[in-house]
Amino acid sequence: MAEGGAEGDGTTALRDDIRTLQARISSMNTGSVESQISELQQQIQQLTRNLEEVAAGQDSTSAQKARGRVSKMSGEVVDSNPYSRLMALQRMGIVKDYERIREQTIAIVGIGGVGSVAAEMLTRCGVGRLLMYDYDKVELANMNRLFFRPEQSGLTKTDAAAQTLSSINPDVQLESYTMNITTVEGFEAFKSSISDPQGKSRVDMVLSCVDNYEARMTINQVCLELGQLWMESGVSEDAVSGHIQVIIPGETACFACVPPLVVASGIDERTLKREGVCAASLPTTMGIIAGLLVQNTLKHLLSFGQVTRYLGYSSLKDFFPTMDIKPNPGCANSLCCKLQQAYQQHQASPAVQQQRQAAQQAAAMQQEEAATHDDNEWGIEVVSEPASSQPPQQSAVDSNTQQQNRKPYDHSLPKGLQYETPVNSVDHQHTEDDTDSGQQTVEDLMSQLNAL
Repeated sequence: MAEGGAEGDGTTALRDDIRTLQARISSMNTGSVESQISELQQQIQQLTRNLEEVAAGQDSTSAQKARGRVSKMSGEVVDSNPYSRLMALQRMGIVKDYERIREQTIAIVGIGGVGSVAAEMLTRCGVGRLLMYDYDKVELANMNRLFFRPEQSGLTKTDAAAQTLSSINPDVQLESYTMNITTVEGFEAFKSSISDPQGKSRVDMVLSCVDNYEARMTINQVCLELGQLWMESGVSEDAVSGHIQVIIPGETACFACVPPLVVASGIDERTLKREGVCAASLPTTMGIIAGLLVQNTLKHLLSFGQVTRYLGYSSLKDFFPTMDIKPNPGCANSLCCKLQQAYQQHQASPAVQQQRQAAQQAAAMQQEEAATHDDNEWGIEVVSEPASSQPPQQSAVDSNTQQQNRKPYDHSLPKGLQYETPVNSVDHQHTEDDTDSGQQTVEDLMSQLNAL
C-alpha cells in the first residue's frame, strides 16, 4: 500500500507541475517569450527527469513482484511453490509423473477467443515450450473475450500473449510467430517452424484454434505431411455451441474426410461474410471450449483418463455429444488415403496384435487387483445369500396374512383438538382385490400387465 501511495503522489505532483507550466505558457505575451525561454527549458528538463524516476520506480516494483524461474517442480505444500497444487495430481494417483509436462512442446494456431485462453491454461500448467501463431492485432473489439487487456490494443496478438504469459510463468519457453499460414509463404514457414533439422515434427501437439476453413485445411495438410497428431476446435457463429476433435493421420478422419456442410455444398466461405455483420462471441463458450481442449491435451500428454476423439457442446441444452469419426476411404486428400492404408497394415501385423493382447491381459489383471482390498479396517465381508427353503408362494401368503392382521389406523386426536375437515370413515386398508393379489401367480400378473 505504501509503494502504491508513493507512486500516486509522484504522478499527482507531475500532473500539477505540467498544469502550472501550461498556465505560464498561456499567460505569456510575445515580448516576454525570449526572456523566459531558458527558464522554461529548465522546467521541462526537470519534469523529464521526474518522469524517468517515476517510470524507473514502477519498473522496479514490477521486477520485485515477478517470480524467478523454478528449476525443478516440487510437491512441497508452501505458499511460495507455484506447482504444489499441480503436483498434488501425482500424489493423488491421477498422474504418474506430472513433471513430464516440462518435456512437451505445444503449437497453438490462432490466438483468439479460444487460443489465447488455451495458451494461458497451458502456461499455468507448466508446459515446457509454447509456439503461438496469428497474423492479427489486438483490438478493443476483442475485449468481450478473456485474456487480452485494453492497453494491449495495437500489439500483435502473439506478442501481446507472450508479454502476458512470460509474466505468469517464466519457466515456459515462448515462441511468437506473426504470420498468415494460408499463403504459400506462410504454409512453408509454418511447416518449417514446427519441424526439426531432419524434417520431422518437433512438437508433441498442434492445437487449431482458428475460425475459418482455409486455415484448418492448411493445418491439416501440414500435419498429414509430418504425421503429426493435432486437435481441432471451433465455436459456432451464434456463440452458443462448440466442439473439439482429435485428428490422428491415418487412424482417424482428417479434416478433409468429413468437410463442413458449407464446403460440401460448394459454397465459398468468403462469400458468407457481409460488411457491418460479425459473428457473435461469448467469453463463457470460448472458455468452456478452451478448457475442454486443454483438458483433452493434458490427458493425452500425461497419459491419464480417456482421450475423447470428438466432444461437442451445446449451451442451450447443456448437451455434450461424443463420437468416434472414422477415416473416409474416399477422402479427397490422397496423402490421407495412403496413411490410412499404412495404418491398417500396421494394425494387422503380428507384433501389434501381440501388444494388443498383452494390453488386454494387463488391463484385466489390473481390474482384478483393484477389486481386492488388502486393508479391511472394519472387517466388512461380502457373502452369498443362502437359498430360501420356503416356496415363494408361501412367502406371499405370509405377507398377505400380515397385511390382514394389521390394525386399522387410529384417527383420534388428543383431547381438545379436532379436525378442520371431516375424517373419511373408510379405513385406509388394502381392498379385497389388493389382498387377493398375493394369491395370484406370476403368470396372472404378467397377463394383467400385458392387458394394460
